[in-house]
Amino acid sequence: MLVLGIDPGTATTGFGLVESNRDKLKLIDYGIIKTAANIKMPERLCQISSKVNKIIAEYKPDAVAIEELYYFKNAKTVITVAQSRGVIMMTAAMADKEIAEYTPLQVKQSVVGYGKADKKQVQLMVKAILNMEDLPKPDDAADALAIAICHIHSHRLGNIFKGGLK
Repeated sequence: MLVLGIDPGTATTGFGLVESNRDKLKLIDYGIIKTAANIKMPERLCQISSKVNKIIAEYKPDAVAIEELYYFKNAKTVITVAQSRGVIMMTAAMADKEIAEYTPLQVKQSVVGYGKADKKQVQLMVKAILNMEDLPKPDDAADALAIAICHIHSHRLGNIFKGGLK
């Protein structure tokens, strides 16, 4: 099973592809999708959708796992991240991909074993789980890999949410 994990954002969206073969996890690719702050929001969302669509077309993941929104102190940030999430979910659904959503707490518990783990702990565990030589960076990409790992762990337990256009 190949999972595309996504940490949504408008300035920076992290993505990570992890493959599961039996009990082994393999890093396939990871990175970020950046959009410029000086362009209008509709264009930024189009760029995110286009780049996610290209990743899906290139790698053909079996599932897309995306981080759920959590509390932000800044209401404007919540709105823009929600817009990015919506566009990403729509893009995955239009590609007929299974979609799963996980809270940051679920991701940290799945990867680190502790729901209040910090970013460094998540990076260290992702590095160890995927046998990486270096810490995955930037944080958005490391989080996306953690989300993909969380989905694989959840899938093994049968906790799956179906998505896509059927």
